[in-house]
Amino acid sequence: MTERTHSWRRRRASPTRVCLEVGTTWVFATALDWPGWCRRGRGEEQALECLADYKQRYRSVAGEQFVPGPIELVGRIRGNRTTDFGAPNVQGPWDFELVTPGERERLVGLLEASWGYFDRVATAAPAALRKGPRGGGRDRDAIVDHVREAERSYSAKFGARVPPRTQWVQQRSVLADALRADGTHGAWPVRYAIRRCAWHVLDHAWEIEDRAEHEDP
Repeated sequence: MTERTHSWRRRRASPTRVCLEVGTTWVFATALDWPGWCRRGRGEEQALECLADYKQRYRSVAGEQFVPGPIELVGRIRGNRTTDFGAPNVQGPWDFELVTPGERERLVGLLEASWGYFDRVATAAPAALRKGPRGGGRDRDAIVDHVREAERSYSAKFGARVPPRTQWVQQRSVLADALRADGTHGAWPVRYAIRRCAWHVLDHAWEIEDRAEHEDP
């Protein structure tokens, strides 16, 4: 009897292309072909270690198609004030690579998977989240509002038009349709737009998960 395996398991894992956005305070390690798999650290080594530590958490988002190979560092870019504030914010030459229709669909699909993951996490979380060591941090509903409004503001960066008072589901549909279009118009090229949006929503999904974990009395 011949053992049958799924095609995704037979596929040889391609190298995981990673760029580093190097700021004075933070360094971001971003997996360029896996939108949302992006972590920061106090230096390059720590950023890469944190990226590796989140491999299993990202698999919960991307599913069986996530078959990462060994890390291949493709380059470094200098960060800016936003980098040091705590968000990746600089485009590199890899963000302007041509995107085939199939790859575009895969990347947008991963962004949509990130949206779905955030929604599930937010629905399951308590309204009040554990505060940080200095008593800071938004509660769940404030994070949800922040993510929704951030996505609305991002839309103009890649040519999507979101009318005022658009419901969140429709807003996301407008964003996804714009990113699937042949041409993306605006300050953000399509690869950067997808990875920036996916980073933001997953960063807050993982924040909610971590801060929803209360210690037993």
